[in-house]
Amino acid sequence: MSGPSALLTGARRLITDKAKAAIEDGIKNNAVCVFMKGTPEAPQCGFSRAVAQILQVQGIEEYKSFNVLADEELRAGIKEYSSWPTIPQVYVNGDFVGGCDIVYNMYKSGELEELLVKEGIVQPIAEDGDKKE
Repeated sequence: MSGPSALLTGARRLITDKAKAAIEDGIKNNAVCVFMKGTPEAPQCGFSRAVAQILQVQGIEEYKSFNVLADEELRAGIKEYSSWPTIPQVYVNGDFVGGCDIVYNMYKSGELEELLVKEGIVQPIAEDGDKKE
């Protein structure tokens, strides 16, 4: 094979079986899963910090997180898995939601809360600020 398609094929990374298994396990077995730089308690970039703060404000106290800085295979693998070039990446009930910009815009518009309520992850907030029972 020659020409541009040969260059693209040769340049394409293949996700390792180990990284793919870790990604799929995290996404499928957790209501909320975040691939980020650092940890929720100690984010290592502003975008990861913003996502952690948004999730906290939405009432999500615990979620599965992966520190991609601790595993280069995972860092490259998640980008290929999602076909999304940036980190952090947020998944809700197995579905890719997006990165920081999308999560932030969804938060501002109320779409993120709607999604989290619809997916049964958080309870709706009543007009008086209390969670509805």
